Amino acid sequence: MMKLDYWLSDANVPWQAYQSQLSTIHNKLKTKEDDYTGWMDWPLRIEQSLVQDILATADDIRSKCTALVVIGIGGSYLGAKACIELLQSPFYNEYYAGQQNRPRIYFAGHHLSSIYYEELLDRLNSEEVCVCVISKSGTTLEPSIVFDLFRSYMRERYGITEAAKRIYAITDAEKGTLRAEADEQGYKTFVVPDDIGGRYSVLTPVGLLPIAVAGIDIVSMLEGAAQAAKVYDNADLAHNICYQYGALRHYLQERGKVIEIFEVYEGRLRYFTEWLKQLFGESECKDGKGVIPMSLQMSTDLHSMGQFLQDGRQIFFETVLTVSNIRKDVSLENCRMSGKAASMHMLNQIVEESARKAHLENNTPNIRLTVSELSARAFGHMVYFFEKACAVSCYLTGVQPFDQPGVEAYKCNIKAAIK
Repeated sequence: MMKLDYWLSDANVPWQAYQSQLSTIHNKLKTKEDDYTGWMDWPLRIEQSLVQDILATADDIRSKCTALVVIGIGGSYLGAKACIELLQSPFYNEYYAGQQNRPRIYFAGHHLSSIYYEELLDRLNSEEVCVCVISKSGTTLEPSIVFDLFRSYMRERYGITEAAKRIYAITDAEKGTLRAEADEQGYKTFVVPDDIGGRYSVLTPVGLLPIAVAGIDIVSMLEGAAQAAKVYDNADLAHNICYQYGALRHYLQERGKVIEIFEVYEGRLRYFTEWLKQLFGESECKDGKGVIPMSLQMSTDLHSMGQFLQDGRQIFFETVLTVSNIRKDVSLENCRMSGKAASMHMLNQIVEESARKAHLENNTPNIRLTVSELSARAFGHMVYFFEKACAVSCYLTGVQPFDQPGVEAYKCNIKAAIK
């Protein structure tokens, strides 16, 4: 379902040396030596009763509302948003949701823009509304503040009892302020697994519930992830492209390539790279180490960042995420400048190859990861691929993949400032 290609000016990657390290890392992951490695076998062990509960709750939400507000930040929203942008219509909220009798989905709690929330609340006055709040602790500032805002809105509009029937919480199984409130008020709840961190949680209820509400096939998604868990459960580097990718990232980092630019030529993958930015940035960039993840959408950004890619400081490598089979295409038969490109997708592929050729002339390392199609199954496969590749890359770099101590510094400053 995925394919790896790469072009390096120095192609002498010490694969044999990496094999020894990766065999050790493979066993470390397989035996779950570290905390927060529950994602490793989650697609293989998720209970069908939980999947059916998520699907039934998604149906319940669809029956109650025309707009679902998903409140969360970081891993509590990025995966779901990436999936919905990837697999639903680019105009989902504008018209497709209404056509399919599904709720529009709005994300909140991931920033503190007063203009956004004032206009969102105004927009919701013409909708029937449900809220899904996602927070393991219930005390993360941004979603906590925004949930307070929306709790008041829901109670004023529907009353306390009816509002409680329209609020869904995904949180800790036993502790935390959100768990306590959910139990007291009677919210429908799902659990954030204790052994899976936020940025690895898209295939848990954290991501699955909003994704299911949008009408995306979460059963196929989990099947794709389970397939990936089996395919990449292979210590042999020669037959594991997930490990090859992790090794290539480390090899390039050791040679001064400290920025990885994720590039997409299919716009639907744009928010997937936002998820990748958190996955790699929060997992790997510690102790003065790590590769900075950036993202560009092509060919848009070839007209803004193309100069940098061609002639800028050579401290980066490019990782292109591309799709081999596009189900929807546009004929260019009557377009004067399309030349040999018979369709929009064909032209997009020509632009991708042309940019790669130009950048290789400047000896910029290029990696290409190709997914066969845009589908729920493929999304689940990609998520697992990158989760495991990220863990492998972190261990090669010598950092712990599953904590984020640097994130706490600004949070402490905020708490001191608002006391």
